[in-house]
Amino acid sequence: MDVDVFVASHRAEWDRLAELLDRRAPLHGPEADELVTLYQRSATHLSMVRSVAPDPVLLGRLSSLVARARSAVTGSHNPAWREVGLFFSRRFPAAVYLNRRWWLAAALVTIVVSGLLGAWIATDPQVQASIAAPEEIRALTQPGGGYESYYSSNPAASFAAQVWTNNAWVAATCLFLGVAAGIPVLWALWQNALNLGVGAGLMSSANRLDIFLGLITPHGLLELTAVFVAAGTGLRLGWTVINPGRESRAAALARQGRTAAAMALGLACVLLVSGAIEAFVTPSPLPTWARIGLGVAAEAAFLVYVFVVGRRAARAGYTGDMDARYRDDRLSESA
Repeated sequence: MDVDVFVASHRAEWDRLAELLDRRAPLHGPEADELVTLYQRSATHLSMVRSVAPDPVLLGRLSSLVARARSAVTGSHNPAWREVGLFFSRRFPAAVYLNRRWWLAAALVTIVVSGLLGAWIATDPQVQASIAAPEEIRALTQPGGGYESYYSSNPAASFAAQVWTNNAWVAATCLFLGVAAGIPVLWALWQNALNLGVGAGLMSSANRLDIFLGLITPHGLLELTAVFVAAGTGLRLGWTVINPGRESRAAALARQGRTAAAMALGLACVLLVSGAIEAFVTPSPLPTWARIGLGVAAEAAFLVYVFVVGRRAARAGYTGDMDARYRDDRLSESA
């Protein structure tokens, strides 16, 4: 075998394999397939060189190239802890950032509706009477009443678990039932707006709106933001059903559905933090300014996480979807 002719015939394949191995960005499905093919060919070339023309320089180059390719193809790419770190440092914040227009719109509409409902209830005794009897409203709004005692009604740990479970269920409803044209998401947002508006309106009618805000703000900022993020993602999923864009409906739903599943994991952790604040900070004897300050700090940290870390991750190409090398893996479809 003429080594020079052999090298000239296959150099382009080896260079292409080296290029794929040196690439820092994740490989797309077709590129991953190409990597496997080139690895197999290069392994064959190495075997031929060893048996026919054991040139030391060529053997060294091909041995190194095949070893790297074997590690990329068959080795464990990342330890589990690194995947977890990548998810929370890149994929999840990027997904929240890229969906920002949807969840910010959901937040704005919900807050406006809640404010209008609260103002209507606070200024109209007939509306108040349609909600509950006067003595029931007094039992809710008076000092030590239902709105205040709710947060200390159970031991803090069990209360935190209860709150987390309930909020996670609401978020999951928004995330995954959004596929039904977004209708369940709109219903969940309406229920949140209604509950917030009724509470604010009744407490305002008793001249205790400041107490209500002091109770709901510490945990409510982060909790409602998580719900709004889930709702925005669910609404986008619902819109994908209606208008999948240039992709097929199945492909668009698969992509957005994978992102929604990733969001569910991240939001569960966010809601765990808000649940802990609601159980341990909201009913605590800390002064109101301190409790609100802790809630504002948690909300500010999340927004920085999304709009700084998330924006950088999005610019680096992360979307919240699975690794690009697996994204195009699918069963064959008939035409």
